[in-house]
Amino acid sequence: MHAKFAHFALTIALASCTTTGAQPVNTVADGTSIQLAPGQSATLADDSRLDYVKLDNDSRCRPGVQCVWAGDAVIVMRWTPANAMTAQDFVLHTTLDPKSFDAGDRTITLTALERDDAPKATFQVDSKP
Repeated sequence: MHAKFAHFALTIALASCTTTGAQPVNTVADGTSIQLAPGQSATLADDSRLDYVKLDNDSRCRPGVQCVWAGDAVIVMRWTPANAMTAQDFVLHTTLDPKSFDAGDRTITLTALERDDAPKATFQVDSKP
């Protein structure tokens, strides 16, 4: 009986470790903005998915420090079209280009990035004319 219980407990433990990726925070309507933390995702109005993968580099001037250049931060994103099996990775910058990405019939624009080791980012989602 003890061996059956151990097997059952192991099965439950393994099942709880299995993930299929971050669950979308919510659906973002065209013409609105959303804030995501690294590892979070959102569903766009066309059922495609936007994932904030990670902060890749941050050379921005720290608050209270005088710098010659404001610096730049780079975040890694992923866009998965609706009903698609493949995703497209891309980067967005705070100061340099690109600050926007064309995701099918929408444009995703990085509008703000907090300061932190895992900074939240704010994105504007607009439909293309």
